[in-house]
Amino acid sequence: MRERPRAAAADGRDAASTRAWEVAATVTDPEIPVLTIEDLGVLRSAEADGDRAHVTITPTYSGCPAMDAIRDDVVLALTAAGYTRVDVDLVLSPAWTTDWMTETGKEKLRRYGIQAPTGRAAHRDGPVRVQLAVKCPRCDSLDTRELARFGSTSCKALYECRSCLEPFDYFKVI
Repeated sequence: MRERPRAAAADGRDAASTRAWEVAATVTDPEIPVLTIEDLGVLRSAEADGDRAHVTITPTYSGCPAMDAIRDDVVLALTAAGYTRVDVDLVLSPAWTTDWMTETGKEKLRRYGIQAPTGRAAHRDGPVRVQLAVKCPRCDSLDTRELARFGSTSCKALYECRSCLEPFDYFKVI
């Protein structure tokens, strides 16, 4: 099982880095504004030294169009918090996985009308993933079907609930 990144304080770092993490963690995803980049697991680290902050983020996939906006929003949030120099690095390795999403983030997705990823991402040395039914985020029915492999973004698939007849996005397991 892959570990999710933790706040700097959890790693034994100083209070200044913890504060930088907390500010960066307030930035929301521009495509799913109910989720913060911490909820998504996109925020990987934050360090601070005086009025300088250094943040590392990982995109949900290498071509994610939201990363420029997220990078700019992190800079704006930290600058507004008093940091005079903010550096944001985008790292692709290790690759982001839906396993990094927080349980809070998954619940926010469901309340927003998007079914959170079910199950865990496949690992090279782990079990083979089997696609199970996707639960409707509105009525909790398992009588759903995939309409399109890609929904409103590449991260999501479009589903339909056969019980309540509502379409919904499903955040795919990656």
